[in-house]
Order: sequence, then C-alpha cells, then structure tokens
Amino acid sequence: MFRCSRTSQATVRGVIRTERPGSNGLRVHASVGSRVNSSNSARRQTILVTREQGKNGKLIRELQSANLDWIELPLIESVRRADSEKLPQVLVDRRFQWVVLTSPEAATVFLDGWRSAGQPKVSVAVVGAGTGEALRGTGLEIGFTPSKANAEAFAPELPMREGCGRAVLYPASARASTQLQDGLEQRGFQVERLNTYSTVPVSSLDSDALRAAEGADLITIGSPSAMKAWAQLADPRAVRRMPIACIGSTSAKAALSLGLTEVYFPEEPGIEGWMEAI
Repeated sequence: MFRCSRTSQATVRGVIRTERPGSNGLRVHASVGSRVNSSNSARRQTILVTREQGKNGKLIRELQSANLDWIELPLIESVRRADSEKLPQVLVDRRFQWVVLTSPEAATVFLDGWRSAGQPKVSVAVVGAGTGEALRGTGLEIGFTPSKANAEAFAPELPMREGCGRAVLYPASARASTQLQDGLEQRGFQVERLNTYSTVPVSSLDSDALRAAEGADLITIGSPSAMKAWAQLADPRAVRRMPIACIGSTSAKAALSLGLTEVYFPEEPGIEGWMEAI
C-alpha cells in the first residue's frame, strides 16, 4: 500500500511519493457494531464503493470477506458514442494486427460491434485481468497482456508481428488520454482509434444517499472519471476529509491533480491490490 500526497513529486518503482507542505442505487451493508447502526466507539470501517451500477460486485465480496462494512453509490455511468455505430463496419472493411482494449466497458462495447460484424477473426490484447474477464465465454482468445496494467507498459510491450500489417484498432473511452496510441504510433503501429463510449457523472443522485455516502470512512476510486465525479458531486469537506483507495496509479494521479493528499494505490492494478490499498 502506498500513500500519496501533493507537491514535490518523485517516482519510485512506479509509485508517486510526495511531501505535503504545511436515491441513485445506494446500498448499505452493516453489522452489529458497525458505524451505520451503532454509536459504539469500537466499530468497523465503512467503505464507499463508487463504480458503475453492476460493476462493484467483486470488490463488495472482498470487503465482506475482510469483515468491512460498505456503502455502494455509483458515481458514473457509461454512454455510447457515435463511433460505436461505426465499429461493425470498420471490422468488416479492415484487418488489424491487434485490437487493444483497456477497460471492461471498452471490451463490452467492442463485443457488441464484433457480434454485429459477424464475429470476424481478430487478435485481442487487453490491459489487464479485469478487461480480460469481460471477454470470458465469448470465443475470443486473448493474445497479449502487458506486464503491468497501464499504458506505460502496454505501448512498448505489445508485440509487432511479421506479416500481419501494422494496423491496430483501439476502441476507447472518449475521456482516455492519447498516451497508449501515441506510444504505439511511435513504434510504427498505425492506430485507428474509435471513441466508442464515454463515462459521465450519474444523471441523478438522491441527496440523502449522497449525504450517507459522505459519512463513510474511506472511498474507493476505480477511474479518473469517478474521482472527478466525486469531487463535483460531494461536499468539498467530505472530499478533503476522506482517504482515497485507488485501483491503480492512473486514478491516483487524478486524485493528486485535484489537490487531495491522502491517496493510496497498489503497484499492480486489480482487485487484490485494491484491497491492500484499502
């Protein structure tokens, strides 16, 4: 587990270290002695989970196994973009050395387009286990996963295979940075990026649910979009007070960019490392 705070940044083994100068889907789980239903001073911690609706199950199960209470309040939702409608025809018209997928949602949107295109043969590279899990049982085989689940590892490690051309299809969030495609293009790949979806703050959020969430002991953040949504939606005092456990360094950097100081994240993104950060 690594703690990050703001200013004088240095990177050590991929970990940011700094020195500080000076009613939308709310679900609550608590047991006797927890903060939700007891005023006892000796209480279990309550963790706020914030991923999109339907994507918090694994983390919640881990929290339950660790005897932690939790509140679920999805802060973001996905919306399809116009490029998602182009995807089937692109798959019919072109052949790609790789299709690169960097999130479970990107994989889900890609699968819809791939099926509409008649399930053509493609070679898929995924950023990590969570994205690969979204492809399970689909008939698609994963041809490559980088040593670390981030663009810094993905771009230089993606194999360039002989006789397969240099075209790479990158169905991505409109909010994703250009780091991966820039790194691939610098190596000679020809990247076709399609912004097939985007993540936005939830369209409606019950004020009572938000106030309950602001009383949690720690918030979990699974993406920069969720971090930004929390900062926009929550009381600034709660945002500053609550420690943040991020799934990986990308989300942690988003928290730091907002001036927040108590930020934790694992070196290896994923549920197991996330729990260590919590």
